Amino acid sequence: MHRLQFHYTLSRDASPALIRNPLIDILQAVAQAGSISGASRLLGLSYRHVWGELKRWQDVLGNELIVWEKGQSARLTEFGAKLMWAERQAQARLAPQIEALRAELERTFAVAFDDSAHVVTMYASHDDAVSALREHALQQHGSPLHLDVRFTGSVDAIRALNEGRCVMAGFHTLQDAGRNTLAERTYKPLLQPGLHKIIGFAQRTQGLMVARGNPLGLTCLSDVATRNARFANRALGSGTRVVLDDLVAQARLKAASIKGYDITEPSHAAVAQAIAAGQADCGLGIAAAAHKQGLDFVPLAQERYHLVCLKSALSEPGILALLQLLKTPDWQQEVARIEGYSPAQSGEVLSMRKVLPWWDFAVRKRG
Repeated sequence: MHRLQFHYTLSRDASPALIRNPLIDILQAVAQAGSISGASRLLGLSYRHVWGELKRWQDVLGNELIVWEKGQSARLTEFGAKLMWAERQAQARLAPQIEALRAELERTFAVAFDDSAHVVTMYASHDDAVSALREHALQQHGSPLHLDVRFTGSVDAIRALNEGRCVMAGFHTLQDAGRNTLAERTYKPLLQPGLHKIIGFAQRTQGLMVARGNPLGLTCLSDVATRNARFANRALGSGTRVVLDDLVAQARLKAASIKGYDITEPSHAAVAQAIAAGQADCGLGIAAAAHKQGLDFVPLAQERYHLVCLKSALSEPGILALLQLLKTPDWQQEVARIEGYSPAQSGEVLSMRKVLPWWDFAVRKRG
């Protein structure tokens, strides 16, 4: 089985939406011209190059491609003719998909040549509002804003920002996560006052996703522990795992008391799917993910979803365009329509000391 690799070129010239292969072009030229020299002239290549490519491809494919007989024109072998036939069949059958792929690539590359377009690369904890923001930005007229969003855990998102892999990160914390919490121990080493700036984004509700009708009558994490409910957890490094562990500590529970604490899923949607499939009884997540799977939702806590960027990046055109978009009534109304969400100082540049309770340190008085 031979594997395929696709390549493309950038050109100012219009051309048919074809997937080109140099070997097929050579075979077609040989079949048309009846000789290597004639094929070379048709292709605008040297005889030596065409001959060398034919020999190389014969070695790679393990089959002869051209037949030469004394006093007769060169022609394709049966194998060479079958290659030509296969290529024509593929081109004919896949022409619409090839055209669509080329159009999508051209639209994407058009951004690189558009001085008014801005691309903001963001690593973020998976969130329905972030996905909605990406689509909302694409629908705006005027200066287009393209959000290149890579979903990952909250911790990894901030690390990506600090390592220069993005210009913005998205993470979330409990609104009442104060001092001596896991949130403080997790995020404080990653964030630095004077270097990072928090940008307001949204408030959302986290809760228990449970089967329709809540058959176990779960109303809190203590119920999950005492009723031996099977729990679907999130992986270490995710913001929801940090939230869960802080809620477990607030409830004075131990992680070992939650059945399934060590069984993890990669996203809210995956946790919801595990519950819908009967593999778990509950899990921590957002209302939108629960209801997409036909589950019920038990609210537990309010949290803030934050955007964070380097202070030095606030003057970059892409960040300025994003801040402006976040402040528009259209966007804030769209956030409010997402179940369990509301805008929270959307687009405002905020002090970490005011937004994150564990940055509210007492100032020592001088003697």
